[in-house]
Amino acid sequence: MERILMSLQYNGAAYQGFQIQHDLKTVQRELERITQRMHQQFVRIHPASRTDKGVHALEQFIHFDSHLTLPEDKWMHAFNSALPNDIVVTRVNKVDDQFHCRYDTIGKMYRYRVYTNPLRDPLKVNLMTHMPYDLNITDMQKAARLFEGTHDFTSFCSAKTEIDRKVRTIYLSKVIETTYGFDFVIVGDGFLYNMVRIIVNFLTDIGQGFREVDDVHKVIEARDRTKAHKTAPSEGLYLERTFYLAEALKDCVVELNTL
Repeated sequence: MERILMSLQYNGAAYQGFQIQHDLKTVQRELERITQRMHQQFVRIHPASRTDKGVHALEQFIHFDSHLTLPEDKWMHAFNSALPNDIVVTRVNKVDDQFHCRYDTIGKMYRYRVYTNPLRDPLKVNLMTHMPYDLNITDMQKAARLFEGTHDFTSFCSAKTEIDRKVRTIYLSKVIETTYGFDFVIVGDGFLYNMVRIIVNFLTDIGQGFREVDDVHKVIEARDRTKAHKTAPSEGLYLERTFYLAEALKDCVVELNTL
C-alpha cells in the first residue's frame, strides 16, 4: 500500500462543504467517486480541513491509501480528467504511511475577501462578500491585531462546536486594504467551527461604529458566543495555506507582516 498526498484547489460555491454528507454534493464525494472507480472499492479520503458550505480553498490537502502503483503525474491526470471544472489537483506526492494530512498540520492561513461598493458586482458573486457601507479600516486594523496570541475563543466559534478545548494560538491577524475593499488574513495553529467568519463580522461591526476596538478583549474574556453576535457569509472565505513545516509557517507570517 502507498499513501498518496494531494494538494487541491476548489471553488466551493456549488458544494455543501468538503465533508461527505448524505445525498448532498460535497468536495469529498467528488473525490471518493474517483477513488472508488479506480480501485473498484470504497477508498476513504482524509482532508486537512473540513471547509464549510460555500467556502473556497487555494491549498487544501487530502490523503488516501492505495494498492495501485501509479507515478505522481498519472495520479494527477486521473483525477483532473474526471473532476468537475471547479476542483483541480495541483500537486501529488507519495508520503510515509505514518503521515496524516490533518493531524500533522501545524498551522493554517485563511483569507476573507470583502468588496465595498454601493452596487452589487455580478462578477464577484460567490467569490467575495459584498458590504455596501463605509467602514473605518483603521479601527478594523487595530482590532484585528488584538486577536493575536493564545486565547480561549469560545466567544468566536459556533455554538455547534463539538470540542471542549477552545484555546487557539493566532500568529497573525491583519486587515489589508485593497482596491476593492479589504482582505482579512489570519494565521494560526488551528481554527474552531465558524471562527474566522465570526471574527470578520465582529471586525465589520467595529468598522461601522457599532462596537469599539477595545471590545475585542472584553468579548474574548467573556467566553460567551452570544457576545460576538452574527457570522459573516461563507462566500468570502478561502483556505489559503496549510502548513506542515515550521519554517514555511514562520516565513509566511514574516512576509505578511511586511504588507
